[in-house]
Amino acid sequence: MTPTLNTLLTGLEQRGKDNDARVSERRRKYLNITRDTGEFLAVLVKAIRAGRVLEIGTSNGYSTLWLASSLNNGGRVVTVEFDNDKIGEAKANFQRAGLVDRIEQIEGDAVTYLRGNTATFDLVFLDADRSQYLDVADRIMEAVKPGGVLVCDNALSHAAEMADFIAHLQQHPRFTTCLVPVGKGEFVAYKSCL
Repeated sequence: MTPTLNTLLTGLEQRGKDNDARVSERRRKYLNITRDTGEFLAVLVKAIRAGRVLEIGTSNGYSTLWLASSLNNGGRVVTVEFDNDKIGEAKANFQRAGLVDRIEQIEGDAVTYLRGNTATFDLVFLDADRSQYLDVADRIMEAVKPGGVLVCDNALSHAAEMADFIAHLQQHPRFTTCLVPVGKGEFVAYKSCL
C-alpha cells in the first residue's frame, strides 16, 4: 500500500467514525468496514488473483479502495450504490487514490442490478441492505464464478438478520463456508469448480 493511499484510508476511517457518531439517520451513515476487514479483503483478492470484483454497497468508497488497490493490473471492481451523495463522495475518493481506472461505479438499486446482470466475478462482497440478500440469494450465488469467493460483512454484528441467508448458502452443495471473526464478522463462501 502506498503512503498516499494509507493516509487517505486513515482519514476516511476517522471521518466515518465521526459521521456515524453524529448522524442518526441510517441513510446518512457511512457504516464502513473496519480496517482489519479491509486487510482481510486485500489478502483474499490477492490470494485468489481476482480480476473482477463485485461490491454491493459502495458508501463513501472506503471498502472499494481496499478491493481496487489489491487487484492486479487490468483488474476491475464494479461497485453498486443507490445514494447520490455517497456516489459523488466515493468518486472523489477514487480520484484522490488514483484508482478510477480500476473502478466502475453503478448508480442504482442492488437488487435491480443483480436481477438484470448475468456477469460473474472472482469475488463478490456484500455490504448493503441485509434484508434483501435472501430475495436475490440465487442470483448472488450465480454471480460468483466457479473457484470464486463470496464475502458478506456484518455476519456477527447482525447475525439474526443474516441467519436465513447464511443458512441458504450453507445448504448449497457447491459452497464451502466459514465465519471469520474479523471486524463485524465476515461470512465467507467458496464456490467449487465442480
